[in-house]
Amino acid sequence: MKTTEQIQRKIITVDAENKSLGRLAVEVAVLLRGKNKPNYVPYKDVGDTVVVKNVDKMKFTGNKLENKNYFHYTGYLGNLKKKTLKEFLIKRGPKEVLRNAIMGMLQKNKLRARQIKRLRFE
Repeated sequence: MKTTEQIQRKIITVDAENKSLGRLAVEVAVLLRGKNKPNYVPYKDVGDTVVVKNVDKMKFTGNKLENKNYFHYTGYLGNLKKKTLKEFLIKRGPKEVLRNAIMGMLQKNKLRARQIKRLRFE
């Protein structure tokens, strides 16, 4: 006999002011996956909806603005594009920088698409 249980999702607000990129991304990724819940299993999507506010006040420690690189492959031979964090921030904005960091911390499978949809920005 199969039991169907309802997943109780909450809306959690996280303030990004004066938090570093990596530590904030870890915190949000854990909440999106549901690893903070007692009924967590890796193959189920039991995470909460996360709203991040004050993303533009997030801090970057060290020399990351000049030394951290983002790579993008166009699909053509020899066309591996490289941008620094500073260029990426100017072109895409801090929301996309944080979203990219969180994407790298979620599982690389079909659950990731569902989990990243529950990430919101204010």
